[in-house]
Amino acid sequence: MTSSDSLNSFDTDVIIAGAGPTGLVLANLLGINGINVILLEARSDLIDYPRGVGIDDESFRTVQAMDLIDEVVPFTIPHHIMRLVDGQGDVIMTNNPKGEPFGWPRKFGFLQPLVDRAVFEGLERFPNVDVRFGTKLVGLEQDDNGVTATIEKVSGEEGEISSGETHTLRAQYFVGCEGGRSFTRKWMGVEFEGKSPSTRWVVIDCDNDPLGFPNVYLGADPARPYVSIGLPHGVRRFEFMLFDDEPSERVEDDAFVEALLHEHLPPNTQLDIIRRRVFTHHGRIAKDFRNKRVLIAGDAAHLMPVWMGQGFNSGYRDATNLAWKLKAVINGHASDALLDTYSTERREHAKAMIDLSMALGNIIKPTDRRITFVRDRAAKVANCIPRVRSYFEDMRFKPMPRYSQGAVVDQETLEPGHSHLRNSRSRIPKLIPSRNALQKNSPVGSQFIQPTVGFEGNETKLDDVLGNGFSILSWGIDPARLFTADQLHQFDELGVQLVCAVSPTQVSWAREHCDEGSGPVASAVISDIDGNLKSWFDQYSVGTVFVRPDRFTAAVCLNGDAQRAWNSLVTATSLKYSTADISI
Repeated sequence: MTSSDSLNSFDTDVIIAGAGPTGLVLANLLGINGINVILLEARSDLIDYPRGVGIDDESFRTVQAMDLIDEVVPFTIPHHIMRLVDGQGDVIMTNNPKGEPFGWPRKFGFLQPLVDRAVFEGLERFPNVDVRFGTKLVGLEQDDNGVTATIEKVSGEEGEISSGETHTLRAQYFVGCEGGRSFTRKWMGVEFEGKSPSTRWVVIDCDNDPLGFPNVYLGADPARPYVSIGLPHGVRRFEFMLFDDEPSERVEDDAFVEALLHEHLPPNTQLDIIRRRVFTHHGRIAKDFRNKRVLIAGDAAHLMPVWMGQGFNSGYRDATNLAWKLKAVINGHASDALLDTYSTERREHAKAMIDLSMALGNIIKPTDRRITFVRDRAAKVANCIPRVRSYFEDMRFKPMPRYSQGAVVDQETLEPGHSHLRNSRSRIPKLIPSRNALQKNSPVGSQFIQPTVGFEGNETKLDDVLGNGFSILSWGIDPARLFTADQLHQFDELGVQLVCAVSPTQVSWAREHCDEGSGPVASAVISDIDGNLKSWFDQYSVGTVFVRPDRFTAAVCLNGDAQRAWNSLVTATSLKYSTADISI
């Protein structure tokens, strides 16, 4: 084989380093889309000790995309309420968000080792995914055509014993998901910005829950801040802050652990301790998530304190954002430039979650009673104001992902690559219907809703109709009638799903209407059972929405602008196809 031949010969499409939650999700999302993957893990098996305890509705939507809902649900508890309490147990803040805008309860408690195991076992479905334990990444090289990874066979539970046996693997792209000590991030040479506070916490997970009450309590107790969490399968998690004069080794002393738990348990309680570990909170983020054909995701790209439960969920968001872009580029449906939007989109939101988690930690951790006195009194006043109380209860303080730059199209100008927020104080848009929209802020760049809809005689969640690619939904009309013949052929080539959404009274008409206008792409007809879709189109005063494969809103427009909106979206996402060229 010539040198040129070797550069163009690949063992797989994508190599992923790290079989933690992010790597497992990315491998599943690529696997379900037919992309060849080799997943490397230095350990001999998945991590079995408890870590994360909360899954957001956004991440559950990703579980749905992986087609693993039935496998994951048994290890979760929906509607997991979090209460921040002071040293007397009085509530400072309740976090109990209502509604299911994305198709699932807003918060779940879960057992991460069992969920990770279910997601790992999901990879058995895919002959195109090869998982290799006891395999450590020790070197990377990249060129214009691909990436060459040097790997070493290792042994031991944590892959700590070197065999000295190495060989290389070659792929089109490489993604490092190997955690905070990421070899990949260090190889990329990107700065890991942020702080690692010196505060240490001990986690104690117990079987046969000695308390029994559900949900989450964050104890902002100046005597010793603590956490108490009811989890699935009768598991109880305790966390306690360690003081500077308490060495980490003390957590192995049963008497010390009993002293920590003394005020939280009935007398003479016999504990069935699963695991005890000491951890330190980190708030760090890589300056960039991409270096040409090498990318990072999850803890390799960002570390955040546990308070908002967002480390696990941010890794899921990374994988969901990255998977469809890798698929499009590898399949030749988009140029390599699409991958630039991964870091552009994800880094800003990950940084916002780090900042929020650090801020919440600063509320919980103080042990100075003068500070906690002021905090607790301020909380009591705030809880007397309904708007303030509901703001925290409904979790509106949490920064939801909204991509203002990247694979999006501006609502007002239809320019590709950015999405400006509009509000009542901005200049009047050129479109009169937009000026009269009830919701002034543009939905572009935010996640599209997922109601239950009627489809072919059954009730189903919207995502199951949309499929794995781009989708275009129009309210009350066949979207195929809004585009040119060339654009319809582009949809066929790119696998775009067209959807006509109507009220239940209009289903028969819509089916006939769509059949009459069917071309290379037939539109699916869905019934808006509970009126959520009609309400969404009404709130934003638009007729058509373009939804990305990760269920984020890429563009919205009035029907008369649908052709131009699609052309701009093609530019924003660097899409490619074999049909006639377009001009914006």
